[in-house]
Amino acid sequence: MYEIGHFIGGKRVAGKSGRSAEIFNPATGEVQGTVALASPDELRAAVENAKAAQPEWAATNPQRRARVMMKFVELLNRDMDKLAEALSKEHGKTFPDAKGDVQRGLEVAEFCIAAPQMMKGEFSEGAGPGIDIYSIRQPLGVVAGITPFNFPAMIPMWKFCPAIAAGNAFILKPSERDPSVPMMLAELMLEAGAPAGILNVVNGDKGAVDAILDDPDIQAVGFVGSTPIAQYIYGRGCSNGKRVQCFGGAKNHMIVMPDADMDKAVDALIGAGYGAAGERCMAVSVAVPVGEETADRLVEKLIPKVEALKIGPWTAGDDVDFGPLVTREAQKRVLGLVDRGVEEGAKLVVDGRNFKMQGYEDGFFVGACLFDNVTKDMDIYKTEIFGPVLSVARARDYEDALDLPMSHEYGNGVAIFTRDGDAARDFASRINIGMVGINVPIPVPLAYYTFGGWKASGFGDLNQHGPDAFRFYTRTKTVTSRWPSGIKDGAEFSIPTMK
Repeated sequence: MYEIGHFIGGKRVAGKSGRSAEIFNPATGEVQGTVALASPDELRAAVENAKAAQPEWAATNPQRRARVMMKFVELLNRDMDKLAEALSKEHGKTFPDAKGDVQRGLEVAEFCIAAPQMMKGEFSEGAGPGIDIYSIRQPLGVVAGITPFNFPAMIPMWKFCPAIAAGNAFILKPSERDPSVPMMLAELMLEAGAPAGILNVVNGDKGAVDAILDDPDIQAVGFVGSTPIAQYIYGRGCSNGKRVQCFGGAKNHMIVMPDADMDKAVDALIGAGYGAAGERCMAVSVAVPVGEETADRLVEKLIPKVEALKIGPWTAGDDVDFGPLVTREAQKRVLGLVDRGVEEGAKLVVDGRNFKMQGYEDGFFVGACLFDNVTKDMDIYKTEIFGPVLSVARARDYEDALDLPMSHEYGNGVAIFTRDGDAARDFASRINIGMVGINVPIPVPLAYYTFGGWKASGFGDLNQHGPDAFRFYTRTKTVTSRWPSGIKDGAEFSIPTMK
């Protein structure tokens, strides 16, 4: 058993609220540790530390802040296996998948080495008689991130790396389900040269979230999680005058055209649908084959692949395709939704509900499930299942297939598999989804582009990582400058113009 507290002012501190949550080993179902749940006073202590450290950090030139990010990347590479192991123990995802989690966060840290470029403003000489105009980007001050359990390394780094590189101090409230890696990341940032107080980690539940949303010194909040909570955080944060970006749920479709390479499409669906046990906001959970013949071929090829998937604990290494779900509550929810799909009339062609692993009978495992003949009025179609469940929703033609993701409330990611460039181009142009894959099943942009969904998948004007992250964590100041040689005698009462 181990205990996780908080990271405030450059050091680990024990929780003082008297409240804590259990940390489980998802493979065995056993409690392996506890994490403190912060009180508003503990959150306030982190904010005070951040406020004290931020002005000097903001005054540090961007090149020196970039060097801290360079060192941070070096340390992430050094400790990659250590971070991935800690992540797998608490989340349950396979070791290779956990390393991928760290790697995608590392790539955002690499992008943030470009802070001097991203912080540049604009300059116009001679905009008027003796007048120069220029803009500068300045940090907001103290900002915060509230991040989910499914990517305990990647998403915190998506939030705090650009914020810190831009000159802010950061309060991170990670998921209480797998809190070890965020604490380790804070220690690595300190080792990389970030001053104490620039990155604080406050573990907690809704009480900590509300304290963040209500704190007058926190200028901006970023969130990733479910849509209902995203709406709550966006509304409460904005009503308190904060800049807020929130990313919510998803129901990602993959259209399979009749001309698609069926073997590649099937392999893409297996990886995108069942990787990380489906606990990804970019997981493909709905396959949409166009035409009955395409659907029959797709399902025929999917069934043996799904049945052959290997499930087990992260300690099995490369021999496992996916592991358990993160909690017993998640397991019960997914199984309940599968039961609901059967009740609604979908055809469960691969049934993983009774999966049990010898020696791990109490783990939070769910076997791979595959539904056919799913329709848009079913709960399993409308709901984000967040488990190893793939639904096949058959479409009559291309327009019918296009309508499914277009009319769904979520708009995070979508993909099309086809050999027809014209169809792919039309699809990319018309679809009302934030991230589009063409023969790419999980279209997560690289770090120098931005990540974000549309409709009920995203709230706020700016996306995560890429240039949008620097825009979100800074504000623009525009300076109009005229020196004495260009100033006429006497008062001017009309508004300045270029006439």
